[in-house]
Amino acid sequence: MRREELVDLNAFMTVAEEQSFTRAAAKLGTSQSALSHTIRRLETRLGVRLLTRTTRSLAPTEAGEKLLATLRPALDSIGAELASLGELREKPAGTIRITTSEHAANTILWPTLETLLPDYPDIHVELSLDAGLTDIVTERFDAGVRLGEAVAKDMIATRIGPDLRMAAVASPGYFERYPIPRTPQDLADHRCINLRMLSAGGLYAWEMEKDGREVRVRVEGQLAFNNVRMMLRAAAAGFGICFVMEDHVQQQLADGTLVRVLEDWCPPFAGYHLYYPSRRQPSAAFALLVEALRYRG
Repeated sequence: MRREELVDLNAFMTVAEEQSFTRAAAKLGTSQSALSHTIRRLETRLGVRLLTRTTRSLAPTEAGEKLLATLRPALDSIGAELASLGELREKPAGTIRITTSEHAANTILWPTLETLLPDYPDIHVELSLDAGLTDIVTERFDAGVRLGEAVAKDMIATRIGPDLRMAAVASPGYFERYPIPRTPQDLADHRCINLRMLSAGGLYAWEMEKDGREVRVRVEGQLAFNNVRMMLRAAAAGFGICFVMEDHVQQQLADGTLVRVLEDWCPPFAGYHLYYPSRRQPSAAFALLVEALRYRG
């Protein structure tokens, strides 16, 4: 059946139920003359008169009543299906794939998901923990989470966390053997614990800044890891200074397991952002998650 035929049948049913071309035209958002033409076209195509019209009344003919008996359940069923599709469109549901660092997953994503997901059982979230800068379009992720400075300019980015700081730390025992560094250049005389960057393959150069002066320091030491927990274990054991996110070491700093140095060279920087392609049309589930993650501090 062509779309035009469905339009004609709906027009006929509306006129028959309203028993008035005037009211039916208003309900359908068309003119009386256009509606009258539609009914004549339908009657011509079917070869029967469907409506009996007098100066005072309008009623279906026998053929019209028979057609109405067929149309009502069919169009009601179509209407119900369309309504259910609309509900499905608005209902938060579906799978959302996000690439993120382990730190962001633990400190921001999981606390939000733990609270949100029990109320939305039809939303499924897949987190891929990766320290590298994954191409979310090529790898078919819905979104990525990275530091603000690492988000490509052609992406839509939503801030989901506060500013962050780095911290250079070592054990008290280490500083009984080595002097406390006062500048980044002093690190050349120290044993440091390196971070291996899986995405680039190289060792992370410590990024520091003070009074607008930025420096990137290449450090040396016996150990290198691609895991922060192992770096902190090595630091606590006295193997040298490591450079990690401040919130990784709050407890160790509080209990004296580790000691912080070069704090004045570690200013705050832009925290985590959720980003996704600008051409993406967010689903109800995705929009809900973005709003739940949005940083409001």
